Amino acid sequence: MKRINIRPLFLCLASLFPLFGNGQTPAQKFEGKILIENGILHTGTGQVIERSYIVVENGKITLVKNALAYTLDKSEFDTVINAQNQHIYPGFFAPNSTLGLTEIDAVRATRDFYEVGEYNPHVRSLIAYNAESSVTSTVRSNGVLFAQATPRGGVISGSSSLFLLDGWNWEDAVRLQDDGIHLHWPGFIKRNWKTVKANEQYTTEREKVNDFFTAAKAYAEDNSKDKSIDLRFEAMKGLFTGNKRLYIHANYIQELLDIIDFSKELTVQFPVIIGGYDSHLITAQLKDAKIPVMLGRVHDLPQRESDDIHLPFKLPYLLQKAGVTFCLQNAGDMEAMNARNIPFLAGTARAYGLTTEEAITAISLSSAKIIGVDKLYGSVEEGKMATLFISKGDALDMSSNKITTVLVDGNFMDLTNRQEELYQKYKRKYTSEEN
Repeated sequence: MKRINIRPLFLCLASLFPLFGNGQTPAQKFEGKILIENGILHTGTGQVIERSYIVVENGKITLVKNALAYTLDKSEFDTVINAQNQHIYPGFFAPNSTLGLTEIDAVRATRDFYEVGEYNPHVRSLIAYNAESSVTSTVRSNGVLFAQATPRGGVISGSSSLFLLDGWNWEDAVRLQDDGIHLHWPGFIKRNWKTVKANEQYTTEREKVNDFFTAAKAYAEDNSKDKSIDLRFEAMKGLFTGNKRLYIHANYIQELLDIIDFSKELTVQFPVIIGGYDSHLITAQLKDAKIPVMLGRVHDLPQRESDDIHLPFKLPYLLQKAGVTFCLQNAGDMEAMNARNIPFLAGTARAYGLTTEEAITAISLSSAKIIGVDKLYGSVEEGKMATLFISKGDALDMSSNKITTVLVDGNFMDLTNRQEELYQKYKRKYTSEEN
């Protein structure tokens, strides 16, 4: 009897799933003047307009007013959307994410976020971004319209880029190329499933990072014409001129204190901490150093037995109360597909201290400021790009987040996706059987 090994066949077929997935047609250019009226507008800046007018022309927001105190001639508009009793939000962000860089976590061929080697600042996520991802279309359905596609692995994993989750290809979707370099700071504590102990090599590993950055800074300051080109150091020049962020992945207090000193010594212009589990313990130092934090996943367990069981839920409130700039992100297991839950992370943070508007800011304007695109995105304000969505209910509550309309740069986005199609398919099936 001939035996067939089905495992390679299964993996081969699984790797083809993205090719047959439901890649949505990007939003087509809308020519005309749009009015969104009567909606409950959450601007992203902390302001709420209970009954609003929003005017969109040529992809930009040209007017935001209280409809109760302002008069418009509706005959001027090509499209009028009545959002009465619905909520309007700026597009939400998924910072520090592999969204767009991976499709099926169990299929290696679809994971394009990890490179070999320890120091890879010249690696770019930019051209690896997959605009045809089927995962992306499900994430957009909850209001997450931006992703900071971020490489992983090594000590320096490379450069991230910010993408609008709409476009024919990465050239269409990118909104900020190579926004920053990602450094994974040496761990002061070593953990595995059995033990937690101090890292005896911490000082050595930290000095190695310092030496690499010192060499990179010297390279950036060397203006001689005959110097040899180093692609790794070329990628890092923007860290010292202010053109790039340095995203430093770290959690524990000793690491965070060392990062503050490290950033000062090397005059890194825009350091950002990613993770920051112990950041609530040194808020004064972070605030003085003007270092923002991309907090780790709110839906997580405490890192120490002595910690408050609710500490991960409370961290956003603790930083908000101390005046530290922060945003929320979702790095961890299955992070690409779970990016759709970012609004609900903000909802949890709201339940543990943040106000509704503070929670919205934590996944919109704060993210935009930290990444560096807040002049165009992150809030619903005059002069910014019209990237926003309308929900029938509270977007931070999974029981009421039901999006009806999405605008991306003033164009109407198609909200269908593979999961929605399956839902409608089997809803019809079982409804017809009941009848």
